[in-house]
Order: sequence, then C-alpha cells, then structure tokens
Amino acid sequence: MNFTPATKFSHVIALCAAGMFPLAAQGQSSDQEAAEAPFLAIELSAADDVGSACRMSFLVQNGTGGDIAQAVYEMVLFGREGQVALMTLLDFQDLPMGRPRVRQFQFEGLACDDISRVLINGAQTCEGGDAGACIDGLDLSTRTKTELIG
Repeated sequence: MNFTPATKFSHVIALCAAGMFPLAAQGQSSDQEAAEAPFLAIELSAADDVGSACRMSFLVQNGTGGDIAQAVYEMVLFGREGQVALMTLLDFQDLPMGRPRVRQFQFEGLACDDISRVLINGAQTCEGGDAGACIDGLDLSTRTKTELIG
C-alpha cells in the first residue's frame, strides 16, 4: 500500500490522539515528571507590626516526597535602602509532606515597612528527606510588599 505524505500525516495524528505514537508518549511522561518534581513552597503570607517588632507569617507546603523533621534557614532582612538590616536563623521546625504549615517570627526593633526584601541565604539545618530537600526545589512567593528571594 502506498501512502502519500498527507495520508502519512493523518495516520500519525490519529496515532498521537490514541496515545500510541512513541514520541507523543515520551512527551506526556516528561510533562508528568515536571508536574511531579519535588518542591518546597515558602510564601511570605503576612507582615504585621506588633509593638516595636515586625511579625512575619510564612506559609510552607512540603512537596519534596518525604517529611522534613527540622528546617532551619539563614535569613537576611534588607532595609529600605538595600542594606543588610538583620541576619538570623529561623527554625521552621517540622514540615510534614503534603500538609501546609504556618510559621511566625518577630523581629524586634524593625518596622515591617522598613524591610524591603527577605533573602533565604541557605539551609543551616535540614533533617529528614533527601539531601538538599530544604533548598533545591524552593518555590518562593509573597503576598506582601516585601520581596522574598533565595
């Protein structure tokens, strides 16, 4: 049987639609792998002045594939002019897989409006999970005017 280029093309389209063309199946699996890539989402959810301190609330979602027993991050808070205002360690405690957690920290002597951005400088401690689970798949976001970077 002789196939014209148009006929060959229509057969390839039909096989792709049926999921039977090998290249189409390979594309699907890489899309699935990308959707299932390990991540650790940290969102700066709120920044509120409490007396003479700024209280920051972080929402954390662990999608690394396993529980993290303890995560301690080295954080750098920058002032309005871009200068380092504070460098500190924040203990996010345990981060169970698939369960959101909110962690709050207060920074005495700093008004929230005076903090322009927060840098996650690295993970001081990461117990449980794969090596690098606390830093490799970081997905950072903010709901405040303060930038969260890492």
